Amino acid sequence: MLVMFLLLTVGCSRTKTENAAADQKTELILALGAEPEGGFDPTTGWGRYGSTLFQSTLLKRDNNLKIVNDLATDYMVSDDGLVWTVKIRNDVKFSDGKPLTAADAKYTFETAAKSGSVVDLNNLNNVEAVDDSTVKFILNKPQSTFVNLLVCTGIVPRHAHDKDYGKKPMGSGPYKFVQWDKGQQLIVEVNPLYYGPKPYFTKITFLYLSEDAAMAAANAGKLDMAAIPASFSKQRVAGMTLLPVDSVDNRGILFPYVKSGGKTDKGLAVGNDVTADIAIRKAVNVAINRKALVDGILEGQGTPAYSVCDGLPWWNKDTVVKDNDAAEAKKILNDGGWKDTDGDGMLEKGTLKAQFTLLYPASDKIRQSLAIAVADMLKPFGIIINAEGKSWDDIGKLQHSNAIVFGWGSHTPLEMYSLFSSKMAGIEYFNAGYYSNPAVDAYMDKALAAADENQANEFWKKAQWDGQTGLSARGDAPWAWLVNLKHCYLVKDNLDIGKPKVEPHGEGWPVTDNITEWRWK
Repeated sequence: MLVMFLLLTVGCSRTKTENAAADQKTELILALGAEPEGGFDPTTGWGRYGSTLFQSTLLKRDNNLKIVNDLATDYMVSDDGLVWTVKIRNDVKFSDGKPLTAADAKYTFETAAKSGSVVDLNNLNNVEAVDDSTVKFILNKPQSTFVNLLVCTGIVPRHAHDKDYGKKPMGSGPYKFVQWDKGQQLIVEVNPLYYGPKPYFTKITFLYLSEDAAMAAANAGKLDMAAIPASFSKQRVAGMTLLPVDSVDNRGILFPYVKSGGKTDKGLAVGNDVTADIAIRKAVNVAINRKALVDGILEGQGTPAYSVCDGLPWWNKDTVVKDNDAAEAKKILNDGGWKDTDGDGMLEKGTLKAQFTLLYPASDKIRQSLAIAVADMLKPFGIIINAEGKSWDDIGKLQHSNAIVFGWGSHTPLEMYSLFSSKMAGIEYFNAGYYSNPAVDAYMDKALAAADENQANEFWKKAQWDGQTGLSARGDAPWAWLVNLKHCYLVKDNLDIGKPKVEPHGEGWPVTDNITEWRWK
């Protein structure tokens, strides 16, 4: 009924004027996934995984992930790494006609820092608007990854930012907000005051449809583009072409790294005696057949994953391990003291059984399939995994003492720090397994304090594997990374969306990041 309602709404609400516009291909109807729960406010996290759409950022990444200017005309970092000075354009206006100045940038970052949200500005000491076109950021300590906060934090207007801003955003980006019918659709129109390349499409409607509903709408010819799961990728839709886009949107298994017995400040259990054993973690990593997971669960629309940042500039290619290696997995387990002494098909080490629970979000079919497939792959080795679906609320309470199928993937190495730094242990969903390695911490601290990205990347790589230790499967193996998804889109045959960049985690419609390049052929 919901599908029919939406299809009828789209079809019947067209006026003659709208039909004429559609014939000229100046409007689009897209179904790109779920709506953001928190709305469209960059100070609370909107845009961190993709296009801010309504807002501009000081810097951005081009199609090759190189950092280039957006609002900024230049930026400088002091020799001690503590002061970042950004010069911004003086010809930018918000969509209401009021000028964007350094004061708006100052307000945005100060507000984000106070929000207590996923926008991590804990290292920001102060922001100064030196003049209308110069903003200065003073840090508590050097942080090479601060550049990524300049890339993903959209600038909001201080004169129009209030508690309801996320429901009716306004900014200086390529599109301006028109209407949001929560749970149904978002309508945007081109911003005539946008300073950058003018978008070809004057109006875009984003429909919030389930995967099945999006497929039905695409088959009915009601969509110009739809995000679909890999399981639908072999279905043909007349007039549309499948576009798989590479991503670092990964899925992997986080292991509790420490032994059981600990408690968080909130009284949640910490640790797991089985996964705390490095032989179990390493054996899982080499026993898994990642290609089989890609082919069988993702219909080939993905790649094997070996880290949180495969293929990105800070990835260490030496982290790749030989997987689907039964002999090596058995050797690791045997050398680690794990044996099936009673012949029941399950390994033991003393009184400890090689058995643990693997949790996944119950609503996520891909993670469910991965969990079940991994359990099946490891059973012949005597490792028994109980795959269970839970709500996110339950996972939040159980994540420190159970293995979890998580998904990450970002255009910033700061995510690596969040997942593996001992300082982040137990904070929200970061480092939920309480992983800790002083050598890894030291490398990451050096990466943060580095003078530039290139120097920082060398330390990020060493944190993954320096030849002796690291956070990868070659080292401590606190995770077993499984697959990187390819984001699959059905695209109308005449719609040219340019060259999408390697996409981060799927939240926030990352495919729209280059929306000003989209054209009708």
